[in-house]
Amino acid sequence: MKQSLYLKGRGAQQNTPNKFLNHIYEQRDDFLEFCRLEGEEADTNRTQYIPIFPKTIVNKVTSPDVGMQFSMNPYQGCEHGCIYCYARNAHEYWGYSAGLDFERKILIKKAAPELLEEKLKSKKWKAATIVLSGNTDCYQPAERQFEITRKCLAVFLKYRHPVGIITKNALVLRDLDILKALSKNGLVGVNVSITSLSEETRRLLEPRTTTIAKRLKTVKVLAENGIPVNAMLAPMIPGINSHELLKLAQTVADHGALSFGFTVVRLNGAIGQIFTDWIEKAMPDRAKKVLHAIQDCRGGSLNDSRFGLRNRGEGKIASQIHDMAKLARQKYFSDKEFPKLRTDLHEQFKDGQMKLF
Repeated sequence: MKQSLYLKGRGAQQNTPNKFLNHIYEQRDDFLEFCRLEGEEADTNRTQYIPIFPKTIVNKVTSPDVGMQFSMNPYQGCEHGCIYCYARNAHEYWGYSAGLDFERKILIKKAAPELLEEKLKSKKWKAATIVLSGNTDCYQPAERQFEITRKCLAVFLKYRHPVGIITKNALVLRDLDILKALSKNGLVGVNVSITSLSEETRRLLEPRTTTIAKRLKTVKVLAENGIPVNAMLAPMIPGINSHELLKLAQTVADHGALSFGFTVVRLNGAIGQIFTDWIEKAMPDRAKKVLHAIQDCRGGSLNDSRFGLRNRGEGKIASQIHDMAKLARQKYFSDKEFPKLRTDLHEQFKDGQMKLF
């Protein structure tokens, strides 16, 4: 595949069909030729921000192997364009493709702070950590313009409610003032995703994300300000970044991370097709080797949806990855521990201020 056919600046190289729709949209060769002759763009490759109006914002997580009880997503879709992202499939529920649409059609929930406040004020609500975000990155590029995540963090602080953050964007440091205030009360933990120490690998896997250097700096700055950091070294993709696990763990520990987590890549739903198309264009010399290695971790398939195994994988290659992770924890994290967030303060602040009596 010629490099000229590779769509730079995006992860997915196509829009896969939406399994919920009867009709498929495709660009025909004669249309593309017409655009060429007319000097027009068949596809501008621009990002669209589309407002949506949900009635609720906090989601209960029922999957037993995710590690969170509740999550909320200020944005649906993610401009970061990580090729392996499990959240891509969720875009199909909104009538879009898990491919390029996921990266270019970003749904904006401007009412998220108000909906969150309504939830936290409810008499029925019992404090439990809510994670920003369980699906798409709450600090993706759209956050610079809309500041929905910052407004939500202010709500968490007002009601003294625990919040977890998952991001791979250095923009989280913009909100250091609120994070420090939350951390003083034991109410926040940040998960910074770092999948490689190679910028070349990062650019291919995660085309519109913060550089590795800035992510490591983010870990360091957060740690220096007393904000607990867990590094997400995920996913581990055999043949691409799995060999880096030990070095990644050492590096994030040196920068102040208190723990790390990882998963073995799984290509569920439409992601299998999206990833296969991508790697044949981005890494044609090792595409077959990588795909076969992933299949080795998934019983001959690219995906395994069984709870307990879907994030761990199985087989020889997966076992080797887990052995490296065990060694990394022994060497670099034996004296570190990520703290449990407090849930006992919220009840006193149900009305937004401290109850005196």
